[in-house]
This record gives sequence, C-alpha cells and structure tokens, in this order.
Amino acid sequence: MSGNGLISSIRRLIRPEERLTRSTPSPFDHLRQQMDDVLGDGGILKEVVQSGEGPPVPENASVLIHYSSFLEYSDRPFETTTYYKYPRMMKLGRDVTLAGLELGLLTMRKGEFSRFLFQPQYAYGDMGCPPLIPAAAVVLYEIQILDFLDSGQVDDFITMSPEEQNTVPLSTLLQVVSTQRSFGNRCFNQSRFDHAKDRYKQATLLLGNRETQSDAEAERIKAALLPLYLNLSLTELRLDRPHKALKYGNKALEIDSANTKALFRCGQAHLELREYESAQGCLITAQAKKPFDSDINNLLRKVAICYRDSLDKQKELYSKMFRDLRGLKM
Repeated sequence: MSGNGLISSIRRLIRPEERLTRSTPSPFDHLRQQMDDVLGDGGILKEVVQSGEGPPVPENASVLIHYSSFLEYSDRPFETTTYYKYPRMMKLGRDVTLAGLELGLLTMRKGEFSRFLFQPQYAYGDMGCPPLIPAAAVVLYEIQILDFLDSGQVDDFITMSPEEQNTVPLSTLLQVVSTQRSFGNRCFNQSRFDHAKDRYKQATLLLGNRETQSDAEAERIKAALLPLYLNLSLTELRLDRPHKALKYGNKALEIDSANTKALFRCGQAHLELREYESAQGCLITAQAKKPFDSDINNLLRKVAICYRDSLDKQKELYSKMFRDLRGLKM
C-alpha cells in the first residue's frame, strides 16, 4: 500500500502557504488528473495501479481485501487493514457500509490494486464522522483485492427448499459446494477449525440432499464429496477428535478405497486412538501406493516406535503382576 508515500510526494510539490490558495492544485487535484470517472458523475474516481485477472467482483460476493484510507494532506491513514496478517472477509451489502467502497469493489478483479477518490456523497456525507472525518470530506482509498468468493450464489441456493434445490442444474450445486469448500479452506488456513468444519459439513449436506438422476450424476456427487471428507478428517484431527476424523476418513475410503490421503488420515486417527495395528495396516497400504512418500514413511516409523513402546509397557505390567502374584502365594 503506497498511498502514504504518494501523498507525501505530492505534498512536497506544494508550498505550505500555497495550500490556502484556491488556484493551486491540491494533492487530490493532482490525483484526479490520472483517474477515471467510474459512474460519470465525478463521485468515484479510480486509478488502476496493478491490474488483476479474471472476472470482476460479483454483487453480494464476499471479499478479502487490504485497504488504507486517507484524508487530504494526511500522511497517515485514518483506517487500514495492512497490520493484519489475515484481514476479515467482508460480504458486500452487509459488512461494507461505505457506498463508494462497495461500488468501487465491484469494478475490481482478483489481485488488482487500485486507488479511489470518493466524494462525500459516496463516503461519509456532508456531516462527516467527527472527530475522525471532517464534514464534507473527500477521501482516498487504496484497495488490493486478495480474493473473493461468490457467496451471493451460495446465499440464494441455501434459501431454497430441498425440492427447489433439486430442480437447479447439477453444475450450479457443484459451484455452490466449491465456494463453500473454499470458505472452509480459508478458515482452516487461519486456524479457525470449527468454522472450517461447519463449511465443509454444510457442503456435504447439500450434496447428500441431491436426488441424482443418473449414474453419471451420482459419480459426480461422489467426486465432490471425496475432498470434503478428506478435509473434514484433517480438520477433526486438528480439533483433537480422532474418532470423528476416523469416521470421515472411512467415508472417503468408501468412495475411493485406494486413496492414499484417506489411508493416511485413518492412520493418523488410529495412532491418536493408540490403535497401532490398525494404524500400521492403513499406512502400509498407503505406502504400497506411494513407497517414497516421506509423510507416510515418517508416520509409519512413528507408529512402529509407539507400538513397540506400548508392547514393552504391557510386558512390564504383566511381569509386575506375576511377581506380585508369586509374592502373595509365598
């Protein structure tokens, strides 16, 4: 986010005594010369600093952005997200309350970095927001689109009854499920495992409610369920719930009995449950499919060590029991 330096460099071109002279262009005046009018009324001006790719942000989408907002002649933003490692995902129409910001986001693409100037009617109005924002303030926003998800489509689908959901094309359902999985993945990467689990489970329920019309449709449903079961298994492991992790791992194996990720997840769950023979069985099967996979081999060694230690402890326990019994007989 480079607005801080940009405003400073423009300010250096203007002597302090000239700032009060109306004929002298202000910093925002300099910016306007290189900006495009988004709506045609001069209320939202935009400069693309770095182009994005793909389609523009759709209405009612959920967006992940970094932004900084500045007042004129200010070196520091009055609001910024750049200090956050994981900025909050915001839903258009609900979480984004600034009209200009929402309208500006709808013109952007994934990866894009742009600057916007918002007139008061698209920002904080004639009243401003004292004491932070003065009356009738024009504000500069620098925005970078990190990612967005078409959550509007998900919202529309979920509000349908199960009967209505079954009338939409399967491709629409699969898009909704893919979006839900992407939400779950983002939550998982931020260590918000409960939220990730909820997204994955909702996606599996939507797929489970589908009345398939053919064997081909049923296979596509299974193909969409497989990564969700794998994700749920891993998420339950992160939540220290090995029994549930094993349940979802087995569901994945019901779809693809040779899936090495599912075998590995089941091996992890069995290890957490101290079911060492079962863990070995899963991991040896996975190793046969991928003999040089370091994760499988390392976990197999760990299981072998834990199994050996468990047997040694059992042997020591039984030996002590027999000694105690002999002592009682004497």
